[in-house]
Order: sequence, then C-alpha cells, then structure tokens
Amino acid sequence: MLCSSFALPSWAADDSSKIRAAVDAAIVPLMAEHDLPGMAVAITIDGKPTYLNYGVASREKNTPVTEATLFELGSISKVFTSTLATYAQALGKLSLDDTPGKYMPQLTGSAIDKATLLHLGTYTAGGLPLQFPEDVSAAGAAAYFQQWKPDAAPGVQRRYSNPSLGLFGNLTALAMKRDFAELVQTQLFPRLGLTSSYIHVPASAMPSYAWGYNRDNKAIRVNPGVYADEAYGVKSSAADMLRFVQLNLDPGQLAGPLQRAVAGTHVGYFQVGDMVQGLGWEQYAYPVSLERLLAGNSPAVIMDPNAVKRLVPPQPAFARTLFNKTGSTGGFGAYIAFVPDAHIGIVMLANRNYPIAARVKAAHAILRQLAAADK
Repeated sequence: MLCSSFALPSWAADDSSKIRAAVDAAIVPLMAEHDLPGMAVAITIDGKPTYLNYGVASREKNTPVTEATLFELGSISKVFTSTLATYAQALGKLSLDDTPGKYMPQLTGSAIDKATLLHLGTYTAGGLPLQFPEDVSAAGAAAYFQQWKPDAAPGVQRRYSNPSLGLFGNLTALAMKRDFAELVQTQLFPRLGLTSSYIHVPASAMPSYAWGYNRDNKAIRVNPGVYADEAYGVKSSAADMLRFVQLNLDPGQLAGPLQRAVAGTHVGYFQVGDMVQGLGWEQYAYPVSLERLLAGNSPAVIMDPNAVKRLVPPQPAFARTLFNKTGSTGGFGAYIAFVPDAHIGIVMLANRNYPIAARVKAAHAILRQLAAADK
C-alpha cells in the first residue's frame, strides 16, 4: 500500500536527483517494454514542480519531448468538460438536477429525459454505450438519443460512455449559450491559467504537437467523432496539466465561481466497488493498494455495466482521497493521479496508447517512492 503517514519525506521537495531516480526507475523500463516513442512526466510535491522528459515527440523529425510538447489527453478531457459544467452551475446557468429536455427540447419526454445532467456526467443514465454506433453522425446525435432504450433506470448502474459525457458537455454549452470548444478555449483555460491547452490546435502551436504512434508504428493524430470535443478532444502539455493538478490539490488558489467549480469535481456521487465516481475524477480512499487501483481502472470497470451505490448526500468520498483519470486516443496514452492530503501529484503523457494497467503500476510505484514516509 501507499504510505500510512501523510508527512512528506524530508528529501521529497528538495532533492531533484532522488526524484529523478524514482521516476527513471519506473519510466525507463516502461518505455522499453511498450516501445513508447516519448513521454513527459511532471511531478508536484508540496507545490514544487519537477519535469522529466523522455524520448521524442516525432520519430521522423527526432524532436525531443519537453514539458511544452502537446499530447492528446483522450478521456482526461472529460475532467475539463466536468469542470465547465460545475462552473456553469456555480454561475447559476444550470443545475445538475436538470434533465436534457430543458436544453434540448427535442429530447423532452424521451427515455434519456428521465436522466439528469448528474447521471450523464457520472455515466449512470441507464446504459449508454462506450461509443456511438458507427452510423451516427453529429447531425444525427439528437435522433440517436431520442430513440435510445435504457438497460436500467437512472442511477442504478455505471457504464462508462463517451455519448453520456458528450451529451453532458453539449448540454452545458447550450445552457451557457455558447459553442463548447469556444467556452473551453476562451473562458475555462484562460481562467485556469492554462496557456498551452487546446481543443483545436492553432497553426502557431502545431510545431509543439507531438505525433502519436499506433501498433504499426504509423504516425497518427486523433480522428474526431461525434462529441469528440466534449469527450476526448483536449491537447495539452505536461506543464499545463501539472498546473491543473496543482489547482486541484488546492482549489483555494482560485476565486469565486471557478474555485467552487474545481472543488465541485471532487464531490463523490456513486460508489463502484472501491472506487467512487465524481464528475470527471475517480476517487479512492488513501492509502490505496495497487490491487485496488488496478481494479478500479480495469477493463471490467471501463467496458461493462457495474452496479452503483448512490452516496446520499453527495460528499467527498473519503477523508483522504487519491483522485485519478486515464485517457487514450489511437496514438496517445495519459494518466493523472494526485493526493491533496499528501500535497503530491503526477502527470504522465505518452505518444502511444499503451495498457492502462502499466500506467497505473508506474504511477503507483512513483507515488510510493515520493510520498511514503512509512511503508
């Protein structure tokens, strides 16, 4: 397990060589085993950042990875969608108890309209699939939801779903009467102080955009689908993501509605085994064993319906909590974890989609080295 004490070891915040040794021990063999072209790792300990970069952003150009390299975040984008929703809630633009028909009248009276925005944001609407069917286009998304038939009542099961989270983000944008990508890029990112994060990467930032690599080592980038912006569309750097982690470690750095928005994503709503589902982040009681962390990030939790227990009232899941989220696209794999009580967080961005279990094991090993005063 991770440490039973939350005091940081005396060297953790000061000795960069020991931090590098701990990260190298986990990352170097990980990259070799999974043939990762490049990786950006960022660590925060007691508010102090450390950046460790490995390999290349482009094998063709031999461009080295830096903390400014842009990686596709995949489903970690869902945390930003959730933060935008809690920001809209803090501004009084929506309530998580609203149903979709309030913002998309064509859905009024349909099965999906029995679910709330909270259900959509926690994948508990009743069985929306992982992906849209291939024949569904952006123009046909509303019709898809009109015709959708649930497998269960809202709030009974969790089934991880891009359509669910995508609709959640789209409804948030409708509530705020702006385009979703515009809201994230011109309102949310600047207010969070993120200067190298994008949904649509501008020409000026393209030189920093890494190439991802598929199983055949072909250089690729994400092919956007329906609700891609909302569900898996963010590209960002290790430097920006570490700043975002630091804000989540201490939302008090922010003011007013934005502080409430970030804190709002830390609320636990549904328990799924040892994991608690919030808006975006998934939560575990800390210390957390590797076995429990792997179980919560397992294919069974990602791919299958899982029974849930509603937390009433909604509340921070545990007094001491590890928050995490994975993200993948065809050519990229990412993982973030942080523990507010230990003042520590990690960002791992790679330009290959490699097994989630390998990411979790590496991050757990690093956190164990850096955060454990007692083992």
